[in-house]
Parts: sequence; structure tokens; C-alpha cells
Amino acid sequence: MDEILYLECLSGISGDMTVAALLDLGADEEVLRRALSSLPLSGFSVEIKRVVKSGLDVCDFNVVLDEAHENHDHDMEYLYGKGEHVHEGHSHGEHEHEGHSHIPEAHSHGEQHSITEEVYSHGEHHGHHHHHHEHRGLKEILHIIDHAEISDRAKETACRIFRILAEAESAAHGVPMEEVHFHEVGAVDSIVDIVAAAVCLDNLNITRAVVPVLCEGSGFVRCQHGMIPVPVPAVANIAGANGLKLKLTEIQGELVTPTGAAIVAAVKTDDKLPEAFTIVKTGMGAGKRSYERPSILRAMLIRGEESRKDTICKLETNIDDCTGEMLGYVMDRLFEEGARDVHYIPVFMKKNRPAYQLNVICSEEDADRLERVIFAETTTIGIRRLCMERTVLPREVIQVGTPLGQASVKVCRLEGENRYYPEYADAARLSREHKRPFMEVYEMIKAACPEKQDIQPAE
Repeated sequence: MDEILYLECLSGISGDMTVAALLDLGADEEVLRRALSSLPLSGFSVEIKRVVKSGLDVCDFNVVLDEAHENHDHDMEYLYGKGEHVHEGHSHGEHEHEGHSHIPEAHSHGEQHSITEEVYSHGEHHGHHHHHHEHRGLKEILHIIDHAEISDRAKETACRIFRILAEAESAAHGVPMEEVHFHEVGAVDSIVDIVAAAVCLDNLNITRAVVPVLCEGSGFVRCQHGMIPVPVPAVANIAGANGLKLKLTEIQGELVTPTGAAIVAAVKTDDKLPEAFTIVKTGMGAGKRSYERPSILRAMLIRGEESRKDTICKLETNIDDCTGEMLGYVMDRLFEEGARDVHYIPVFMKKNRPAYQLNVICSEEDADRLERVIFAETTTIGIRRLCMERTVLPREVIQVGTPLGQASVKVCRLEGENRYYPEYADAARLSREHKRPFMEVYEMIKAACPEKQDIQPAE
């Protein structure tokens, strides 16, 4: 079976933590360095090394900026308005700061837009110089990514991450996406983090990712106009728009950055782990800020069971005094109410009466509701219910583009191979719209599926 990426975000997630964890998982460092050197950007270098956190050997990925681009984002006392968060020393090869590396990536427009400027102003009192950061719109950032010497899949992933960020900022500040100007997110370090994450995901050939929950802190962080709540608005918007599950903790601080949340939103395919799985490899990535728990992102490559078991219900009743019109109507009603399958079997009942046996397949939680539909819409006076275990192949529904338009395709996995089944409704719709034979359209949709060479003939 294909390997699945599992991101364990018990200490949150940020861009640099993700890259470090993927490198520790086996992404090729030389491939990454070549990719980053091809970016049409200046003023940065990357540092990759091993550090120790809580006695664990973990990977650290750091974007080192020149003085013109430095963002001075590790002043915990300033960011959180109190002196509880202190920096760790350099013992055992650790970075000076534990947690997430880029507070600028957490705030990017409007009220949150100028946290970097405020940090700079604060830094001037400590001998730092005030620097101007570039403001980039989504169009400019996508241009930078498009001109990097990276694979098309890596470009697509990086662009998807930035579009998710743009949508979040657009919603937060009430402006169209094309008018969102990424100040901090558009800064060099965050562009490097996102492109690096996309390159590593591509290098590891990640096609499925499980992220059950993102553990987030609480309290407030400082922005230009004062303190704003955690999760910051961009993270809240990304989580809401993409169905990410957040778990708030008592830790006072920001554990999930918008870049980290956007990466998860862009790559997550599942939010539940297989019931049983084997671990192929584990990688751990370090962050830069100090909190009560060590900020480590653990990534695993896992293999789940090829098939999984669940429980369904079968509702069954024999009906000998219902018209065909009634039975046709009740089938439509049952599907509308969530039945997974409905079918009739001709039978002969007592006194040699011709009749139909109605069978409904459904989930346990839908059974009561569907029984009420059957009682209301037919003449039956009794329904048999049988709960059964079944074994199913892992499956998902994807959207594919064809010359005739978009179509839904069910993908089932068997022994590491994908089987593609175009959805009838979309194939029929495209056939009618373009006046093309159904079988021709069906095959056209299958031909547009990814990894076509791995398709096994459907039995």
C-alpha cells in the first residue's frame, strides 16, 4: 500500500518546523538546496543542522537573512507582553529560541500587517536598525514560484499554499484576494519556507497526508494596534475554510502559524489515522520559540491496512400491496434521506402473491430515520434490521479536468495501485452537454486521472 504522511501537531506547526521534519524524514537536502538557490530572491541563506530538544535528536531548518531582510521575530517578552517566555541557551547544540521561527508569517495585512514594523521599532531600543520589508501581492509571489527551477508538482503545492493564505487574509480584512499585499508572509523567509516545504513533499512523493488535529495555544500576541487573540484571525480563517480541527491548550502563546495551517490545508487528505498501521520512518523538526512544552513537529511515513472494516445496517421488508409508483417514489425519498443503496427483489409470498422485497443499506445512525420513511411511504407494517460488518477498500472522490469539463472520480486503492471509477452522474451530464457517447466520455474521464499507468482493470 502507498505510504501516508502523518503529521503529529501536538506542539503546533509552522513552516520551518514542517521543512525540518520532512528533511529528517528523508527529503534530499541537496535537492532542496538546489531548488532554493534557483529562487529569484536575494538576501538569504539556509542552515540545516541537528539540535537536541528534551533529550531528542531533531532536525532544525533555519532561514538566515541578511541585515536588510532580518525580521527579529524571537523577542518573546515583547510579543506576548510579559516576561514569562524566556530564551533557551545553546546547550546541547540547541538554537537560542524554541518554538516557531517566523512570527511575521502569522500576521500579514491590515491590523496584523505591521507587526514586523513594530518589532523593528522595539528592536531599535536594543541596538537594531529599522529595515523596510518588501510588500508583495499574490501575483508577484506566484511569479517568483513559477520562475524557480522546481517540479511542476512542487510549484502547484507552493502556489496552493499561498492562495490559501490569500483567501484567509482576504476574509479577515474584507478586501479582494488580488488586493491582499503580503507584507510578512511575502517576506523572503516565508517564501523560502513554503517553497522548501513544497519541494520536500514532492521529493518524498507524498500523495496522502493525515492530520487529525492542530494543537494551538491561547492568550494574545501583540500587533500594531495592541494585543490580538490566539488563534490569530488568519489561522482561524484557514481552519474554518478547510475543515481543520483545532485543539486549544493552556499554553499562552501561538503554536500554529498561518503558514503552518496553510501547509496542512494544502496537503491534508485525511483526518483519521488507519485503525492499524506500521511506521516506515519518523522525522522530527524543531521550532524556535520557547513554551512550556518542547516545540517539535513529528512526521511519520506510515502504511495502513489495505482494507478496513466498518458496520452497516440492512433494512428489509416484503411488500405485496404497494403500487409501482409508490415503490419508485420511496426509493427516491430513501436516497434523499441518506441511504447508501436501495434495491427491490421480486419475490412470491404466502398464497402465491407476487411481491417485492425492499432492501436498504445504510449507516447505523441513519437507520431509524430511514425506517420512518419506509413506514410513512409504503404499506408495510414491519421492517427487519440486520447490522453487518463489511470490508471496504480505501477510497476517496477526486475532481479531474477533462477537455469537456470537470468530473468526479472515485479512487479505490488495492495493493498499492489505484483504480479509477468516473461518477456516472458527471459522465452522463458531460455526455448530454456535449452530445458525445457516454462510453467515449467515460473513457475520456479515466484518461484524465492522475497516475493513469497505475490503474488496475476494474473487476
